[in-house]
Amino acid sequence: MRLHGDVSDDEEEGAVMDPALLSSSSPPAGAAAAAASRLVVGYALTKKKVKSFLQPKLLLLARKKGISFIPIDETRPLSEQGPFDIILHKKTSKEWQRFLEDYHEVHPEVTVLDPPNAIEHLNNRQSMLEEVADLNLSSFYEEVCTPRQLVIMKDPSSIPTAVAMAGLTLPLVAKPLVVDGTSKSHELSLAYDEASLPMLDPPLVLQEFVNHGGILFKVYIIGEAIQVVRRFSLPDVNTYDLLNNVGIYRLPRVSCAAASADHADLDPRIAELPPRPLLEKLGRELRGRLGLRLFNIDMIRELGANDRYYIIDINYFPAERKINVSSRHISARVGQFNIVQVGVSSPLPKVGLAGG
Repeated sequence: MRLHGDVSDDEEEGAVMDPALLSSSSPPAGAAAAAASRLVVGYALTKKKVKSFLQPKLLLLARKKGISFIPIDETRPLSEQGPFDIILHKKTSKEWQRFLEDYHEVHPEVTVLDPPNAIEHLNNRQSMLEEVADLNLSSFYEEVCTPRQLVIMKDPSSIPTAVAMAGLTLPLVAKPLVVDGTSKSHELSLAYDEASLPMLDPPLVLQEFVNHGGILFKVYIIGEAIQVVRRFSLPDVNTYDLLNNVGIYRLPRVSCAAASADHADLDPRIAELPPRPLLEKLGRELRGRLGLRLFNIDMIRELGANDRYYIIDINYFPAERKINVSSRHISARVGQFNIVQVGVSSPLPKVGLAGG
């Protein structure tokens, strides 16, 4: 069965890079302008995140522009490392947050991508969609909303009653409540009947399933840049399915490449991408509300309702290799943080540790 959902970092298979590229701090000979405006990006990422994001084509481009990507040693104080112009990370632990806060007090000029407490907001599927529910996109004809959902903290036997009281309609998509970067936190289940609901494993979020033509739109937001790709998703559910399926279907994970629908032969009404003005407005609103500059949203369009979209998940710092782009596209996105034209374009965005 094809599915929508996240591909976690621990399942990415990035290209192995030359370690020398990570520590290189010198721009090409003769690049005096780049040397004068050299930018140092310190990063604190998992090994698999390094493989998926800091790919050779990005690192080579960075070197030509006078940019250095330097690994941060998390066993040493940040004050003993650097100096950095940007800190790029995907950490939310309290200890790491204290490290960043202490460093930022002494070096407020350093841009942090992104604030740990803002990232943490996306680690809970109950809180991650709260900002979407309050969005005001009244200037557009299209409607953006979230599926009706219910949070179950414990006691699986209480789920049928809770679902009935909330008025949710089967089938329901079950997702773990906490998103911690592991494969398990991205597992999905589809519940067809009420009697099987106690088989689910709380804490979890139950979302009403919305028929959407089997296509998911992954919208990548990097600074002010936006790119959207199509992915295959769960097939639609009809009355026959509801009458002839019982139980909980544990949905298998699929690779990003296998799920790509960008070149598939699809009904144009299903394949049509969301309107660009809507995505730009949505990106601006969510950047401000979430206090993040590096994230993606999973969006579906309700089948038969071309003007109604649902946001079903938001993920922080998606792997760049999930987007099939050239080095030029990557440089454009990195350029949103003033890396491509250091010292020429507008100043680096200052993202405080408190978010916003």
